[in-house]
Amino acid sequence: MNLKRILTISSNVFLEVVRDRILYIIGVFALLLMASVRLLPEVSAGLENKIILDFGIAMISFLGLLITVFVSANLLNKEIEKRTVYLLVSKPVSRAELIIGKHWGISLFIAILVLAMTLLYFGILSFNKISYPFTSLSITVIFLWLKLSLIAAVGILLGVFTSSLLASLLTFGVYMMGSLSRDLLALGKLSQNPALEQIMSGLYIILPDLARLDLKNQAVYGYLPASSVLISNTVYAILYMTLLLSLSIVIFWRREF
Repeated sequence: MNLKRILTISSNVFLEVVRDRILYIIGVFALLLMASVRLLPEVSAGLENKIILDFGIAMISFLGLLITVFVSANLLNKEIEKRTVYLLVSKPVSRAELIIGKHWGISLFIAILVLAMTLLYFGILSFNKISYPFTSLSITVIFLWLKLSLIAAVGILLGVFTSSLLASLLTFGVYMMGSLSRDLLALGKLSQNPALEQIMSGLYIILPDLARLDLKNQAVYGYLPASSVLISNTVYAILYMTLLLSLSIVIFWRREF
């Protein structure tokens, strides 16, 4: 594989997503957060600061997820529908380079999007003199980016062999199931049904354990897991992304154009 070609593909993906005016979502986030700062004191009983902290980080996660799912699930299908994929595969660009370049491009865009929303979040909190745990929230945002990059890899994998709509729906499904995978495992153990327990254990192994990368509930209180746990969870996310992209490359390589 050629690093220069991968970087060229990723930069083209980034510019293409920017041209789609998806960055306008940052303005939507700013408006929602400013509105919450103004309205929550009217309806909460002295808990508005905690609610605003929760609301802000939850909105960054939700808006980032929406963009990640719809963009990643459409990346390859858009090339196929526009028939530009025929031009790409006829050039000295391998399909592995195309998959990796697409993922790097969307991951870069997610990083810029999440960073911009986070800076707005911190700025609005500081302007309204709302104290917040900077370090724990910053690390939480980094892990949010890892989680969204992993979901982008899921979207690319599903987009390789399904339609854009179905890939988007399935990616949302994987996100929901992955977020609840630990609960599903516990449910299987509580059921005392060996068959159900085996099914739930299988789902836990196959699905990404996204709870590893979700730190927002502890972060708003200034708490974080131990450094060893953070490192192991980072390695887990990278390995899972590598596996997903490898499967995408294998499937895409077998497709005929």
